[in-house]
Amino acid sequence: MKPIIAPSLLSADFNNLGAEIRMLNNSGADWIHLDVMDGVFVPNISFGIPVIKSVRAISEKPLDTHLMIVQPERYIRAFKEAGSDMLTVHWEACTHLHRTVAQIREEDMLAGVALNPHTPVSGLEDIIQDVDLVLIMSVNPGFGGQKFIERSLRKISQLREMIERSGSNALIEVDGGVNTENIAEIVKAGADAVVAGNAVFKSQDPPATIELLKNS
Repeated sequence: MKPIIAPSLLSADFNNLGAEIRMLNNSGADWIHLDVMDGVFVPNISFGIPVIKSVRAISEKPLDTHLMIVQPERYIRAFKEAGSDMLTVHWEACTHLHRTVAQIREEDMLAGVALNPHTPVSGLEDIIQDVDLVLIMSVNPGFGGQKFIERSLRKISQLREMIERSGSNALIEVDGGVNTENIAEIVKAGADAVVAGNAVFKSQDPPATIELLKNS
């Protein structure tokens, strides 16, 4: 199967955000990935609920919202009301992860859990059957344009084995440094979905790059 392609709006031209979203609407992109950063959990601040509401008003694609924030459980309903279809929280930011995942599902969103590069997939053993997707961070979160961490391939393979062993239906999403040169290897390791920021928005022909990623 072809991978799900989720261009990251963090790399888009915010002076022309409406045009960028309409371009994605007319492209082969499957999801739009939204990176929400609070300057506490990660050393950067991006955008929040007002921007997501604006994106929802234009986007014809599902919104894949990735919370890189502390206490994400405080904002679950707000992100649902803003228009998110999927909500991913960080394992490292949740004291009561099972409860947070349940709250996301209660709001009728797909529930995802993200792992930083230093976090082993083994920590998901007791929750893997309760989540809809696992986001493997293949760079340290907080900034776009970083180089893919090669050790992430082993984590993807380990997670794929866990999912198959447990009978979970969770998708594996990979975020960080994905491009046309390494996506085939990432998908071969077991990824179902990939986030692509600079690879798409900094290319000369973003729709063509999306198709190349999808068919690599």
